[in-house]
Amino acid sequence: MKFDRFAQWLANFTGRPMSFAVALLLILAWGVSGPLFDYNDTWQLVINTSTTIITFLMVFLIQNTQNRDNDELHIKIDELLRTTKRAHKALLDLEDMDPAQLHALRKQYQLMGEHGEPNGPIVTRDDARD
Repeated sequence: MKFDRFAQWLANFTGRPMSFAVALLLILAWGVSGPLFDYNDTWQLVINTSTTIITFLMVFLIQNTQNRDNDELHIKIDELLRTTKRAHKALLDLEDMDPAQLHALRKQYQLMGEHGEPNGPIVTRDDARD
């Protein structure tokens, strides 16, 4: 739980324009310092290593925040489906469907949209397997 809070805070912090500006200034300072270090291998290694480490850590941070956002979104949508009388309850278990079933369901919704059918037939998990 502590990591989740930290990851959310860090994602919010690094997503701000000021964080981008600081990163840009650091890159510019590194670039300007090139002549001072005679553009040697160590000078290049500093930026390569720094950006690689930061990128590696940010991948995990971004994945954590996306997983959390995705879970929150699913819960909100599930609640909307649950409380809407005309909603198709088969949609509550989409995460349990295989790609072929999801594709068939997506096609149904596209056809319903094209024909203006607000409540066409919905294939459930069992129906899509046939």
